[in-house]
Amino acid sequence: MTTVAVTGASGFVGQHVLRELGSRGVRVLALSRRPVTVALGEWRAMDMGCPDRATVELIASCHSLIHLAWGGLPHYLAARHLEEELPAQVAFLQQATAAGLRSLVVSGTCLEYGMQEGELHESQQAMPHVPYAQAKDRLRSQLEALCAQTQTKLCWARLFYVYGPGQSPNSLWPLLQAAIARGDATFPMSGGQQVRDFLPIEEAAEALVDLALGQADCGVVNLSSGEPVTVEQRVRRWAQESSASIELDLGKFPYPAYEPMRFWGSPTKLRSVLSNCAVSDD
Repeated sequence: MTTVAVTGASGFVGQHVLRELGSRGVRVLALSRRPVTVALGEWRAMDMGCPDRATVELIASCHSLIHLAWGGLPHYLAARHLEEELPAQVAFLQQATAAGLRSLVVSGTCLEYGMQEGELHESQQAMPHVPYAQAKDRLRSQLEALCAQTQTKLCWARLFYVYGPGQSPNSLWPLLQAAIARGDATFPMSGGQQVRDFLPIEEAAEALVDLALGQADCGVVNLSSGEPVTVEQRVRRWAQESSASIELDLGKFPYPAYEPMRFWGSPTKLRSVLSNCAVSDD
């Protein structure tokens, strides 16, 4: 039976990836600090900063590794991303690739594009300006060289704005759902005119699993819908989907200073890669 390893398995994205793998009958090696329930496979406690050799070798023996683990979130501006998280990430992935890992899918972030606006393509230069995105981009650069040396297939999946069940309660979608559940008359938010790219977590998990099972060796790829929409429009749509009549209190909070006003991801490369993965799976 095919086995896929997943780090950060207890996190928001990780839990949905586990469900997607389970729905396909794929055996899972789930790795996280907190326990998770795995229908097919096993869970192992792992501190990425000091993984034991046996666990690293077990990871390397898997069909692919979906690497989602990253500490210190959602504090995007914290220096620890560069000072602590990046060295630990590099050391762990060096061990895994040296042990013979064949295929690696890593979650990146749309924040690697920095303050660039409009439709963002993978061919554009990364211009990160916050510590979290800078650390991610430096990890990607080091991994490209490392995987070339070890002949490990690498897919760097830049996630845009995924949302859905299990997300941090302080994120936009859960905050709205909580306000609706309480029966609040209004929902305080920013001005809502920033344009973003929202992707349901179920679709993101499905794509990550496809990339892992297909052992995609595609480098950077956007995990995005390709559909630009203002935050106000998206929130109103969520409210309508919940049959809620809640009023939006626009302008209550300032726009984030570390994000451009208008950006979304081109999904063209993703669709092409997934098409090739489907062919190779057959």
